Amino acid sequence: MLVIGHRGASVAAHENTVAAFRLADEMGADGVELDVRLAPDHRLLVKHDALPRDAAALDVLPTLDAVLEACGEMLVNVEIKNTAGEPDHDPSGEVVALTVAALRRHGGTERWIISSFDWDTIQRCRRAAPDIATAFLVTEATADAIERTVAAGHRALHPWEPSLTGELVERCHAVGLAVNTWTCNDPVRISELAAIGVDGICTDVPDVALGALGRGPASVTAQWGRPA
Repeated sequence: MLVIGHRGASVAAHENTVAAFRLADEMGADGVELDVRLAPDHRLLVKHDALPRDAAALDVLPTLDAVLEACGEMLVNVEIKNTAGEPDHDPSGEVVALTVAALRRHGGTERWIISSFDWDTIQRCRRAAPDIATAFLVTEATADAIERTVAAGHRALHPWEPSLTGELVERCHAVGLAVNTWTCNDPVRISELAAIGVDGICTDVPDVALGALGRGPASVTAQWGRPA
């Protein structure tokens, strides 16, 4: 099971910062998850919540390019925050085009997976970059969500951890979907998720997760992908 630092090592360092992502790498995580938003000046900034309106406050946020550079060879899950009704919502698709361009600047396709709760956004990603893995984020992996995700050609479903069962993981694997879940910090539950076949887990404490799994640092062969 992949261990993915949720916004980096976000208990030991401030979330969604270069320091948090570097620390996750030092801890031995397979990868990290980050949130990206489109700023009014068309920069991609890494932040979970809606962007501040003050320009000076925007300038202290890391750019996607800076974070990707800091991530070295780790796997990276870029979650595009693009929710209708929020001030930085982008209906035009610019956030998708800029995200794909940034990933291509940093080389290869196998290290990246793009996810979003917004169906239109993740569909745009799939069309813009069919060679980059994409995933639909959901609070619950309903039959409809599984069917839509498979039919659209996305590689993975990213359901909320409390909704996960072994039966659900089996259903996803049976139709070729990998299952990466968010967010779990409890070592007992982490072990349970590994036992039921979850492919990847987002955690604020990658060092704790690695310990729960009895694992050392990340494998150089770790990759996003469909389950075997």
